[in-house]
Amino acid sequence: MNLNDINCSEYLNDENNIFNVLSTNEKSTLLNNHILSSYKRNNIIFKEGEIPNSILLLIEGKVKILKKGIGSRSQILRMTKPIDIIGYRALLADEPYISSAVALEDTIIFAFDKNKFKELIHSNNDFATNIIKLLASELGFSNKKIVALTQKHIRGRLAETLLFLKNTYGFDEDNCTLNICLSREDLANLSNMTTSNAIRTLSTFASEDVISVKGRKIKIKNYKKLQKINDLG
Repeated sequence: MNLNDINCSEYLNDENNIFNVLSTNEKSTLLNNHILSSYKRNNIIFKEGEIPNSILLLIEGKVKILKKGIGSRSQILRMTKPIDIIGYRALLADEPYISSAVALEDTIIFAFDKNKFKELIHSNNDFATNIIKLLASELGFSNKKIVALTQKHIRGRLAETLLFLKNTYGFDEDNCTLNICLSREDLANLSNMTTSNAIRTLSTFASEDVISVKGRKIKIKNYKKLQKINDLG
């Protein structure tokens, strides 16, 4: 998509994001203080340790949020889709980023001036409430993920990851192929396992006819069985 063809106001008016409670004048404030940027697959959007200077609204593409672990391993903390905002926690906490954001495919980011964003939080109670709800929702998701990653076996963790990807990105037109392409390493980093374990478990699921795999595309063939594996942990 050409950046010049993007009508940014339609994303602020989307009823599914936090900006829908802003007045026309408040939305204009953001529109007059923004930058549109495009990123290719594997481009870094922001890096752990950097100081945030804007709020980022993902309007096209997919982004992974990851944190460096011990050695060369990383843990994927979040997977985002349009029209998620990213990088807001560090900005609100006046802290450096504790994670990095990397584009998973061609991506377009709508960046708002951080000071204008904070002014709106102070002046619009409904907007501030939406921010609080978003933070609370993310905290709940993180708490559930901690339990899953520390208590579930490998099969349960990978099953949960595949279901999470389905719930986040949906299916392709065939209504069974996940609408996202991830490397085996990314699947492993999202599921808290080694890449070799992710490869073996995918092969086991395929041999059990739960899924089929073609390159980076994964088709869920038996949704109920995958859900059962997830529930058993």
